[in-house]
Amino acid sequence: MTGGAEAAPVPVDPADRTVIVVGGGMAGLVAALECAKVGMQVTVLERDARLGGVVRREEVGGVEVDLAADGFATRGGAVAAVLDEVGLGAEVIRPDHEGRWIAGPSGVAPLPAETVLGIPANAWADDVRRHIGWSGAWRAYLDRLRPPLTIGQEQSLGRLVRTRMGDRVRDRLVAPLSVGGYAVDPDDVLVDVAAPGLNAALTRTGSLAGAVAALRAEREGEGDRDRAGPAGLSGGMSRIIDGLTARLADFGVEVRTGATVTGIRRTGVGAGAPWLVEAGGEGTGADAVVIAVDEPAARGLLAEALPAVASSAVDIAPTVPLECVTLVFDAPDGAAGRPGPVVHTVPGARRASTLLHQTGRWEGLRAEVGSQGLVVRVTFGGPGDPPATTDLDDAAATAMALAEASALLALPLDGVRLRGTRRDRYDQPPPESARGRAERTRRVRAVTAQAPGIAIVGAWLAGTGLAQVVEDAVAEADALRRGLLFGGVAG
Repeated sequence: MTGGAEAAPVPVDPADRTVIVVGGGMAGLVAALECAKVGMQVTVLERDARLGGVVRREEVGGVEVDLAADGFATRGGAVAAVLDEVGLGAEVIRPDHEGRWIAGPSGVAPLPAETVLGIPANAWADDVRRHIGWSGAWRAYLDRLRPPLTIGQEQSLGRLVRTRMGDRVRDRLVAPLSVGGYAVDPDDVLVDVAAPGLNAALTRTGSLAGAVAALRAEREGEGDRDRAGPAGLSGGMSRIIDGLTARLADFGVEVRTGATVTGIRRTGVGAGAPWLVEAGGEGTGADAVVIAVDEPAARGLLAEALPAVASSAVDIAPTVPLECVTLVFDAPDGAAGRPGPVVHTVPGARRASTLLHQTGRWEGLRAEVGSQGLVVRVTFGGPGDPPATTDLDDAAATAMALAEASALLALPLDGVRLRGTRRDRYDQPPPESARGRAERTRRVRAVTAQAPGIAIVGAWLAGTGLAQVVEDAVAEADALRRGLLFGGVAG
């Protein structure tokens, strides 16, 4: 060594490092792959009989249907990179119908064309006035006349829209998208995360409508719409789970289903001491552990290893209970070929919060269900409101979902032949843009950093949506493996 230069760290042989991933959902499988492909010894433990978590495809009425995630956001390219890694990059498809509609006091109509997060660039446009009426348009127009004293400083999306454009724009255009799409009230959505650049454009243009127009022009000029639009996977989203499982097998990863992990603790003293993962009455040692389960399970598993995470020192994320009813039925005459929008409802206007017309969205599903069949998924629940189906038996829940589908699709569905139905319940974590989510994640990971060799991934920290979950899992796995290979422990 000369000139005081420090020697570069010598990496540990990856084959000498062992990692256990607890949880075989999307986040866990992606993290496992990131560790395995550099040569580490990886084991995945999943308590259920199947892998994939909410990414799953089941038979309903003789048709294979994606139950929760039927697509993904392409922004950032994180999901696309995983698909390329597992050999499915060429199988990405675009929905035949990307439109979003809104159901409210004025009926069911498309979301206005010139909007960002539902905020209109022109309150007088016919497709805007159809939702907010003349009085709403006049109130929204005041945005153009308001003095720019505090422009560009509001962080709450709901408060910004209400202040600048009034209640009708907030309640009838913005709230349906945030509540129906992400189960979060617009008052709890951070503007700079949900729409980067909107506050800056507001300062430049002097009005919220002007900011929307400017931001849309910038995005279209950059081709952002093509990059960030929705996409799916030919044959269903569960194929990504199959692809990840096969790729893990290529690297010799052991995947065990039906393996319930009951505890995690260190086997010695010091930051470099190995971890012991207890499952099925047996303990398995590892240099590092990735926790890829939901929040309650993660807190329980870390009660001994990281009591600060398990305790109230880190507050609990406000998950929202949702219930989805998937319906497969014979369509009324002439209805099978209709376009398939996502319909979001104005909060309080309907019992359902969202309807997804899946056969109108995906050509492959239309071919599978047949020319006279329809598949729709009706979602109930939202922030502050339990799902309307909570206390209903299956027959009553099905009847309610069918009635909501009839109203939201403007189709007479009385007496249609149901081929099959299915109910699924979910606890939806807050999205990436939710107020307090980023701070909560930082607190959790600050505590996690006190126990090198532990990483926590999943939607409850990353935010909802496959794009956020995958990007976060890749980043956390990369930090973990760098710590293992160059620092002796994860850092």
